[in-house]
Amino acid sequence: MAEHVLSTTEERDRRYTIYLIVIAVLGWSLASYDSNILTLTMPDIASEFRLSSGILGVLGFIVYGAEFVLALFVGWGMDRRGRKWMWMFCLLLAALFTGLTFFVQTFWQLAVVRALASGFAQAELAVSITLVNEQVPSRRRGLLYSIVQGGWPIGVFLASGLYLLVGGFGWRTVYLFGVIPLILVAVGRLWIKESERFLHLRAMREAVAAGDRQTVERLQAERPMAAEELKRGSVRQLFATPGPVRTTLIRLTVTWLCYATSFVATNVYITYWLTTVKGWTADQAATLLLVCGGIGFFFYLLGGLLGERFGRRNVLVISGVLVGPLNLELFLVDSHVWVAVVFFLVYQATNGTWSGAGYAYQAESFPTRVRAPAIGWMGAMFVGGLMLGSLLWTVLNEAWTLTVAWLVIGVAVGIAQGVATFFLPSIRPGQELEEIAT
Repeated sequence: MAEHVLSTTEERDRRYTIYLIVIAVLGWSLASYDSNILTLTMPDIASEFRLSSGILGVLGFIVYGAEFVLALFVGWGMDRRGRKWMWMFCLLLAALFTGLTFFVQTFWQLAVVRALASGFAQAELAVSITLVNEQVPSRRRGLLYSIVQGGWPIGVFLASGLYLLVGGFGWRTVYLFGVIPLILVAVGRLWIKESERFLHLRAMREAVAAGDRQTVERLQAERPMAAEELKRGSVRQLFATPGPVRTTLIRLTVTWLCYATSFVATNVYITYWLTTVKGWTADQAATLLLVCGGIGFFFYLLGGLLGERFGRRNVLVISGVLVGPLNLELFLVDSHVWVAVVFFLVYQATNGTWSGAGYAYQAESFPTRVRAPAIGWMGAMFVGGLMLGSLLWTVLNEAWTLTVAWLVIGVAVGIAQGVATFFLPSIRPGQELEEIAT
């Protein structure tokens, strides 16, 4: 009888894990779809509103500014309201503002609507990292979350495919296709459970605040946690308390700022760069992104598998070291075939293997008591890098040329990203989150 109950429980847990991963993949795919529509439609938007490359940089800066603020808000919200509540909230508002993009008539209307749509869509990342990694089995945590991150190239694939199919009806039409799926995924999330680790953290906070030592000891026996640290508050624990948590946060912050700044050249303004510098058409650039995104899903899984086998930090080191040299090679080659081949490798290093290992690595780098605000901070640092990259893109283009912008952002900062990965702490895969840090 006991074996039958155990078997039934394991089967129920397995079904729930599969459901959680499917819903998370769909949500991240649609968030990626929303973000990549802006990349694909930039040439059309620039043409309709008569925008220079510098003004496009301003648009990116505004969008990323909103994403930065909302990432910090989401970190706080997950810590106080819960992971599931924030997951629902962000996706529904992303759907609303994605649909409103269809109606914009001026540059500033576009900037505001896209800032809010992209901000809430990008916030999906921080919540997903926290909620999913806190619920999936530790033995396959990295691999399972790499599947979720694989939703990003699926979104690129969908955005590129729909741009090619319906872009002829106007760039606004492409945005409408993201509204209904976003709402449907939000409905699917009604059956997602709140993280047990968050519920445990909330109970621990209440017991510490009430001075209930007996309950604190019982909760610590269930899941180890440095209860005395809860008296400091999440912000003080992260930023004002010397120790491994703050050191890890600083190292990850530097790494992700470099990564995101370099990412701007190769993933945000790449369509504009290919059409302006390499002589590609918008449809050719969209096709390249379609292929990279379609095949790229398997590189996310590869990053997850390699991370489980060799450690996620080692995957980040190898991926990061490749970025700068590959971006230099992409600048030097001229033929369409070689541009396509080198960009394919750049795309997989900056998306697939990096993200397949990197975001599970983020989740396991922090104890539960500060995980949500730490991941929110890291989400803001990713966006901060995008803001910095967009600002550099604008300034360098206005003062010099696209060539200088590429060499600085894509090559020099890409090399700095690779160097920063060597300073990240090594974490043995397969451990329970509480074994790594309490």
